[in-house]
Amino acid sequence: MNLWETLLHPDKEELENPERRVILDAANILQIGEFQLLQLAYLDWFDEDLPEDQTDVLFNSYMIDGAVPPWARHYARNILREEQSGLLDYNQRRYHLYDCDYNVKTRLNAANIAFALGFAVMMVGGGIAISNFEADASISMFPPYISDTDLQPQAKI
Repeated sequence: MNLWETLLHPDKEELENPERRVILDAANILQIGEFQLLQLAYLDWFDEDLPEDQTDVLFNSYMIDGAVPPWARHYARNILREEQSGLLDYNQRRYHLYDCDYNVKTRLNAANIAFALGFAVMMVGGGIAISNFEADASISMFPPYISDTDLQPQAKI
């Protein structure tokens, strides 16, 4: 199947290639991309990150040629077994090492909490400062701010 056919019918290849279907199902269960699953499988099998010089080779062989490495198939089947037995927690950080969205959400949550606490402290402090502030009664709310004492006649000495 050529690239054009793959783009027009992306699910056709998964139906024809059961090994790719295993990868796709495991990736869907973990809620990550297929290539992220391949990266996790490589890390699990070889105990190291996928080297950059092999990234393009793996991507092309999997996405274009449909070749599924045995270590990736093994990893995906283990994910499916854990899911079927009810032991899989797909929210574990180890399944989202290469998932940018997962890391951003975690950082944003901490940043949002810090921002909310800072904003609350600022609002409470501002409220206390305003409630303790007592100004002269103004006659006008527009400049020049003239108060009652400014309008009283001055005694001549």
